[in-house]
Amino acid sequence: MDPHSRPRIAAIIPAYNEVQTVGDVVRTIVASPLVDEVIVVSDGSTDGTADAARAAGATIVHELPFCRGKGAAMAYGVSRTKAPVLVFFDADLCGLCSKHIEQLLLPVLSGARAMNVGLRDRGSVWTPLTRHLPLISGERALRRNVFERLAPEHIQGFMVESAMNEGCRAHREQYGSVTLPGLTIRRKYEKIGLRKALGGYVRMFGQVGLAIVIVRVARLLGRT
Repeated sequence: MDPHSRPRIAAIIPAYNEVQTVGDVVRTIVASPLVDEVIVVSDGSTDGTADAARAAGATIVHELPFCRGKGAAMAYGVSRTKAPVLVFFDADLCGLCSKHIEQLLLPVLSGARAMNVGLRDRGSVWTPLTRHLPLISGERALRRNVFERLAPEHIQGFMVESAMNEGCRAHREQYGSVTLPGLTIRRKYEKIGLRKALGGYVRMFGQVGLAIVIVRVARLLGRT
């Protein structure tokens, strides 16, 4: 797609201690002809994440002095660009390629969807099941207004993805998902060990479940 015939697109990558993967993620996105700027927000990282992002060619790298949470890092990235189309990526992805970026962005650029969410590859058994679960993936392309209208209290923790989903529902905007074959992540147990990871998974699932309930109630009350 001719960059002169489409809106400007900014990729935003919130990152916390992802030095092992953020470089490859950034390089892949920088190489895409569909992305005009790549913004990495290092959310209080202490392991060289910001340096790895700079070395890989990120347009903007900002280092937050302490960990403020994914939603806050995403919001800061949005504040650093005026692009009307945004595409978010997690920093711990493995196997990201140009085709995945196209699959995410093209439905938004064509006007078919206000937001398009990527489903990671979880194998032949689990991947089809994820289509029936809440869309909480960090890989998503969207029109800027989908993010900008979020209530400040919903841009925190694991609430931000669910809040964007409910916002599209409330405004009767089309959104959906696309499977991204070959795309995986570096698992939590690979980063911090199995014992710590198990506790982290329990907390995460509890927080995600609570977040879904909170933003759904907010939509029903007309607050999204």
